[in-house]
Amino acid sequence: MSGRTRPFAGFEWMIAARYLRARRAEGGVSVMTWISFIGIALAVFALIATLAVRSGFRHEFVATILGANAHVTVYSATRVTDTGQEVRVLEDFDAAAARVAELPGVTRVAPLIKGQVMAASTSRNAGVEVFGMRAEDLRTLPLISDPPESAGDLDRYGEGIAIGSGVARELGVGVGDRVRLISPNGVKTAFGTSPRVSAYEVVYIFSVGRYDIDRTRVYMPFSEAQSYFNREGVADELEVMVADPDRVDAMAPQLLQAAGEHALVWTWRDASGAFLRALEMEDNVMFIILSILVLIAAMNIVSGLIMLVKNKGRDIGILRTMGLTEGAVLRVFFICGASVGVAGTVLGVLLGCLFAIYIDPIFNAVNWFAGGGVWDPSVRFLSRLPARLEWGDVLSAVALSLGLSFGVTVFPARRAARMNPVEALRYE
Repeated sequence: MSGRTRPFAGFEWMIAARYLRARRAEGGVSVMTWISFIGIALAVFALIATLAVRSGFRHEFVATILGANAHVTVYSATRVTDTGQEVRVLEDFDAAAARVAELPGVTRVAPLIKGQVMAASTSRNAGVEVFGMRAEDLRTLPLISDPPESAGDLDRYGEGIAIGSGVARELGVGVGDRVRLISPNGVKTAFGTSPRVSAYEVVYIFSVGRYDIDRTRVYMPFSEAQSYFNREGVADELEVMVADPDRVDAMAPQLLQAAGEHALVWTWRDASGAFLRALEMEDNVMFIILSILVLIAAMNIVSGLIMLVKNKGRDIGILRTMGLTEGAVLRVFFICGASVGVAGTVLGVLLGCLFAIYIDPIFNAVNWFAGGGVWDPSVRFLSRLPARLEWGDVLSAVALSLGLSFGVTVFPARRAARMNPVEALRYE
């Protein structure tokens, strides 16, 4: 009859459930079961939480890089003019922009003036980077024209400047206040170059959520920037955006050809690729470390099963004499260990998903208990701790946990299955 019994039959589940409910008087197996269950749950929770934060970091960084910066920057190589002066500007920038805009896959081209200056208010000052851009081009920049937080009116951009929220906070200014911009390369006179100082009204304040943008960036009308930085009739570079940023390297030859002679390109991968590769390497290391934690938690299942097999030696002997095969005994104890792994994995997935979904209130509570200052955006460049729940990460954590739980369970289960019933009942 036992030969006709299908694997994982109902009686095997019944015996395994009875063993899992063993009382403390029967060897403390229930305590080890709870320890194994909690260990697996916490390890899976930590793995999913880490993967969610990792994905959140990557998504936020790439989103802000692509939403507030050029996918490709087209600029000119350094050349010497007839007067012996070295220049690095685009002279026929409108024509070059028109040629680049005609390329398939290019969604936006904008001439740009860039310069670093000192910004000053009534009693404060800060170093900033000025981007001279036309109003119609600024409105097509996603994270600037439609940021998570903003103040003022972008339609008044031609009357003043737009600044990041970090710049506004550093200078202590708001919409309607005036900011003085001081450039060391200003008016050229017979006695040398004197600094240029100009005051502008703040008409728009944006916050994209990335510290190095909000804290340093100032947008100025293109024509005003040409005058301010002595760039009359020229542009420093072309800011290009494409439909598929991941294929930007393949488009570089076409961009060079369209931009004309002396043109060079600098992609977003050139600017941020090293950081993203370092982040990916760190992610892989963290996954390996947390996988070891899951393995350690799974080893508790082995300890519990070894104790269970030792305490149930008499029962195993009786079941074997009643006709249970080695395979049936193996499956009984496999179910015991696997059930703990599955239950712990389910709880860990639930906790990890809740952590990723409600990370903001959880982090605010942690920050409140710690007295503030837990998150420093000047170091991490993001104004908040990001988390992004991706099903691929969840499935990889589930596969790892279940794979380890099932794998380590086989060894003590095989030991139980190979137990000699005569030896088990010798002293009974």
